[in-house]
Amino acid sequence: MSQTTPLPSARTDAPLLTWGLLLLLALVWGSSFILIKKSLQVYSVAEVAAGRVFLAFFFFIPVLLRTYKEVPRPLLRYLFLSGLLGYLLPAFLFAEAARHVSSAMAGTLNALSPMFTMLIGALFFGQRSRGMQVAGLLIALAGALMLILTRTGTSLSVTNPYALCAVAATIFYGTNINIISRYLSRLPALVSTAWIFAGIGPLAFGILLFTGFFGKMSNPDNLLPSSFLMSLGILASGLMSILFNRLIQLSSAVFAASVTYLMPIVALSWGILDHESIGVQQWLGTGVILVGVYLINRKRKTTIIKSQNTQVPATSPFITKPTKPTAHAQDQGE
Repeated sequence: MSQTTPLPSARTDAPLLTWGLLLLLALVWGSSFILIKKSLQVYSVAEVAAGRVFLAFFFFIPVLLRTYKEVPRPLLRYLFLSGLLGYLLPAFLFAEAARHVSSAMAGTLNALSPMFTMLIGALFFGQRSRGMQVAGLLIALAGALMLILTRTGTSLSVTNPYALCAVAATIFYGTNINIISRYLSRLPALVSTAWIFAGIGPLAFGILLFTGFFGKMSNPDNLLPSSFLMSLGILASGLMSILFNRLIQLSSAVFAASVTYLMPIVALSWGILDHESIGVQQWLGTGVILVGVYLINRKRKTTIIKSQNTQVPATSPFITKPTKPTAHAQDQGE
C-alpha cells in the first residue's frame, strides 16, 4: 500500500498505549467485513444486520439505565435518525453487498465515507469546501469507479452492481456524520452513542422476531458464526466505540482518524487470507481512494493541529462539542 500516507504522530505520554489502541481499532473495524461474510454462512442478511444492531443495543443497556435523564427530549428524533442512517440501514446494505462481492471490496469502499461526508455537508448542511477537498473528492470517486467498473472492449460495464450497496451505505454514513455534527454534538460521547442504539435496538429486535435468529443463536452447531455475529455487535459496534473515544482523549482527533487509512489494508489482508480474488486493479483503486481521502482531510487536519483540538472529530459518533465534519471510518460496516 505505497499510496497510503504516513500516520500522524501520537501526542501522549503513553505512545505504546495509543498505538496499541489504534491498531486494535483498525484490526476490529477492518475485520468487520470478513465477519459479515462468515456470519452469512448461517444467518440471513436480515439476521446479520438486525442482529448486530440488537447486540450492540444490549451492550449499551447499562449506560441507558444510568443516563436516561441526561438526554433532552427534542434530540430523541435526531438520535433515532442517526441510528437509522448511521447503523441500521448500512448494516443491511453491507450485509447484502457481502453476499455478492468480496469482503476486501466492501472494506475498501467503506473508505468513501469521508467523500460523502464532505459532499453532503456542502450540498445540504452549509459546509464550505476548499479546492483541495474537491480534488480529493474527484480522486476518491475515480478510485471507486475503478473498483466497480471494468472495460470490456470499448465500453464500460458494471461488473459488481452489488458494490453499489456498499457505496449507498457510505452515503448514509456521510449524511449521519453531518446530522451528528449539526444536532448532537453537545451530548456527552458515551451518552449519545448509547442513545443512538436505544432508538434502533428495539426496531432491530422486532425484525428479528420474524426470523430464525434466536433459534440459530441458541444452536450449539452455530457456535462459530454466532461468535462472528456477536463480535460484530458487541465488540465492533459497542466496545470499539468506547475505545475510539478513549484514544482521542489520549492522543488527538488527527491521530485517531488515522484508522481511516488502516481499515482497508486490514480488509484486503483478510480477503487474501480467505483466498478472495484481488487483482491489481483493486489494489490500485484502493490506493487512489486513500489518496483522495487524505486530500479531503488535509485542510481540516491542519486546522486541528494548529488549534490543538483534542475533542472527538465530527465524523465520529462520539462528539462532545460542535466541529466541522472530518473523516472517520465509522464502524458500522464496520
